[in-house]
Amino acid sequence: MRLMGLDVGSRTVGVSVSDLLGWTAQGVEIISINEDEKDFRLDRVAELVKKYEVTGFVLGLPKNMNNTSGPRVDAAIAYGDMLKDKFGLPVDYEDERLTTVEAERMLIEQADTSREKRKKVIDKVASELILQSYLDRKGKLVK
Repeated sequence: MRLMGLDVGSRTVGVSVSDLLGWTAQGVEIISINEDEKDFRLDRVAELVKKYEVTGFVLGLPKNMNNTSGPRVDAAIAYGDMLKDKFGLPVDYEDERLTTVEAERMLIEQADTSREKRKKVIDKVASELILQSYLDRKGKLVK
């Protein structure tokens, strides 16, 4: 079982995958998209699904801090629906509040990464945090 974690924005999608046992998440890449022009780069996602033999997706659900849903939640669900239609694989959602903030903090504290370098990897790290949170939560439910 290998899951793909996705942090979907309007311009980029951070991508991570789990190990085969579903214990850890590793960042893969950031895919440039253009939401305004409906260019979601599902072709690149398809290449990664095939390469990593993905069996399902976990998308970050960017809820507001007060637990309400806004336009970004709708966009994430719409992206998830496109994935279901194209790949016929299950899609789950994981609360992603503060994952980008946490990812930036980690990059500053642990790697002392410059602002320019952080911008290039932040979405990939956020997708790792989303997927790892999901894996950790699911692992606790199994035990």
